[in-house]
Amino acid sequence: MQKILNKYARLLTQYCMEVKPGDKVYISSTMLAEPLVREVYREAYAAGAALVECDLAFRERDRLFFENASEEALKTLPTLMQVGMESFDCYLAIRAPYNLREGSGANMEQSKIRSEALAPVNKMYFERTATRALRRNLCQYPTDAAAQEAGMSLTDYEHFVYNACKLYDADPIASWLEVRARQQHIVDHLNSCKEVRYISAGTDIRFSTEGRIWMNSDGQTNMPSGEVYTSPVEDSVNGVVFFSLPCIYQGAEVEGVTLWVKDGLIERWDAQRGKEFLDYIFSLPGTRRFGEAAIGTNYDINRMTKNILFDEKIGGTIHMAIGQSYPQTGGKNESGVHWDMITDMTQSGEIWADGVKIYEKGKFL
Repeated sequence: MQKILNKYARLLTQYCMEVKPGDKVYISSTMLAEPLVREVYREAYAAGAALVECDLAFRERDRLFFENASEEALKTLPTLMQVGMESFDCYLAIRAPYNLREGSGANMEQSKIRSEALAPVNKMYFERTATRALRRNLCQYPTDAAAQEAGMSLTDYEHFVYNACKLYDADPIASWLEVRARQQHIVDHLNSCKEVRYISAGTDIRFSTEGRIWMNSDGQTNMPSGEVYTSPVEDSVNGVVFFSLPCIYQGAEVEGVTLWVKDGLIERWDAQRGKEFLDYIFSLPGTRRFGEAAIGTNYDINRMTKNILFDEKIGGTIHMAIGQSYPQTGGKNESGVHWDMITDMTQSGEIWADGVKIYEKGKFL
């Protein structure tokens, strides 16, 4: 395990964040991830970092906050996060949950106030990560809570996470560079096209990508990764999309989501379970337009674990996100929400680009 964590830390510092001499590095996680945090701390300073700051949450911090915070507290920005997003060079967010339902005690009004308060920090985050002025990475440290959510033992979940990150390979960095090269062929073709159409059971939706950029997600911003993504032209999305996998956001789970879209606006929505939460989300600014359209390409991730870091990368799926766009793709939609929703394409899925079929049943042709 120590060897794996050493390799993980080197991958995160050298490949993902590209820590350079003089960099300021901000790490956020929970105290459960202390073994990995120690290794990243060591590797970052060894790479020449000038400062490494850590924000490690304790058990039930979110629950205690929402149960006791005044309205003023809900509106007050967290200092470490604000400074980190505004002035640090590298940001590593390590998911290591104690309890994935810890924040479920917050009522919708509290969540709305908090979301609006954090909007300036989120905007800064998206602007600086778009240009890699802030070199960020989101990764996972295996915990019992995440393993239980995935329906696995902790040992099996550890293997799943580390295998998806290619940490069992002799040289994980070389392996991710191979992913980068392979996916570049895909984005090069998609960037030569102007219109994309997704078709599968319950889905027939098209959108323009003219003037937008398809990005190669090669593990630098997410570890693991394995996807290509863009932000569709905001008013160009038309059709209906059904998301066959459960949609999870802020600890809430919504199943069987269908969205009807006209000229970029989500006019109607339904869900087989959890529609009330969907109604709430669509009451928030910017959520009734799409911020992302993407295709999952990591075939080492072959099952849903109810963790979007992994689930959106599942080989043979597509996902679309409501809310915030990615500025680096040319997207213009702004929102405090970015919620990825996923559908399986392996049974009957097709992707067409400029009228030519380029993808069928979960594979590029």
